[in-house]
Amino acid sequence: MFPLTFGESGDNLMIQQVGGSEEIKKHLGDLGFVPGASLRVISSHNGDMIIDLKGTKLAITREMASKVRTDKLNSKS
Repeated sequence: MFPLTFGESGDNLMIQQVGGSEEIKKHLGDLGFVPGASLRVISSHNGDMIIDLKGTKLAITREMASKVRTDKLNSKS
C-alpha cells in the first residue's frame, strides 16, 4: 500500500484507505475517493495529479493525494 502521490501516469490503482481529518475524508469521499474504488493516473506534475475516477477526470493536489492509500491493479497499458 502506498500514497496516491507515488502513482505514475498510466497506473491503474485501487483505493485501500483514505486518511486525514474527518473534513478531508468527507471531501475526498464526496469526490468518490472511497476504499474499493479504482482509478487511473492520467498525469502527475510535482505531486499534483489528474485522475480518472469512475469516468470523471479530477484534479487533486499533492496534499490531498497524500491522504489516499492505494495498491496497483496492473501494469501501465
